[in-house]
Amino acid sequence: IDHSTLSFWEEHAVMTVFLFRRLLQSMFVLFAMSALVFIGVFAIGNPVDVLIAPEATHADRQRIIESLGLDRSLIEQYFGFVTGVISGDFGKSFVFNISAISLILDRLPATLELAVSAMVLSILIGLPLGMLAGLYPDGWIGRSIMAGSIIGFSMPTFWVGLILIMVFAVSLGWLPSTGRGATVEVLGVKWSFLTLNGLQHMALPAFNLALFKISLVIRLTRAGMRDALTSDYIRYAVAKGLHQRRVVMVHALKNIMIPLVTVLGLEFGQVIAFAIVTETIFAWPGTGKLIIESINSLDRPVIVAYLMIIVVMFVTINLIVDITYSILDPRVRLDGGVR
Repeated sequence: IDHSTLSFWEEHAVMTVFLFRRLLQSMFVLFAMSALVFIGVFAIGNPVDVLIAPEATHADRQRIIESLGLDRSLIEQYFGFVTGVISGDFGKSFVFNISAISLILDRLPATLELAVSAMVLSILIGLPLGMLAGLYPDGWIGRSIMAGSIIGFSMPTFWVGLILIMVFAVSLGWLPSTGRGATVEVLGVKWSFLTLNGLQHMALPAFNLALFKISLVIRLTRAGMRDALTSDYIRYAVAKGLHQRRVVMVHALKNIMIPLVTVLGLEFGQVIAFAIVTETIFAWPGTGKLIIESINSLDRPVIVAYLMIIVVMFVTINLIVDITYSILDPRVRLDGGVR
């Protein structure tokens, strides 16, 4: 029997078992989170008090309560929700009277392009700055970069957003402060990053959302670079006479990217979930702004559908990160062992 063939099938068997185990874990997480989310949203208030006018008659009030299904018990409402989700129905928005999932998916592209733009900025700015800080930790460049990263960690997102608006939109007039700008429809989805006007509208909110992540990438990259430069394989590469640029950009950078990919993958989910403040400040028409409006009106179906989509995103991103990690570092087996 060819040992290489056995190794090939062993690897595929390990991958299959790993994916199956993770899918089972994901299903359990989704079920548990659906119960927690539904109970939590049920406890925050009664939407009847917001949706129905005080002057409505008792008959009208009872008719609306029954039409929304709010006359049933919590258990009945939850199992009705689970049954609907299995068939792809998250319920109808109490406010807009349309499918909650379609309402969210209509706003989701705006949030996704803002989150992706923020992560791209954090990598393009944070990675080279972190490498410089790691290469020259005791010089004025390294110290200045680390001081800047501390400032980026310390400043509140809402305050930075207001400052950006005052400086670049009000005082200088260089960039717009609100809205999404012009969009281009591709495959039925509207995107603003494909137009110059859309990019101008995206610049301030994307940078505001990316500022904390830039600081995080700087510190992670610096720590990884400092650790890599003291490793034996880097010393061996330098002893062989390799150029410093090749040592840093090829040998050190590859090992820096392993923990960085893990952290950034999880941070991407957080960027999507916590873009609420940025979208509110810049009036960005994404899911963050929608969820704030839904919370104010106690629109339960929209709140629950949004939170469940966020949970699915986190589970999916976590799975992708695990697979990418094993690809970047061949020593790590999917079953947790080492080659």
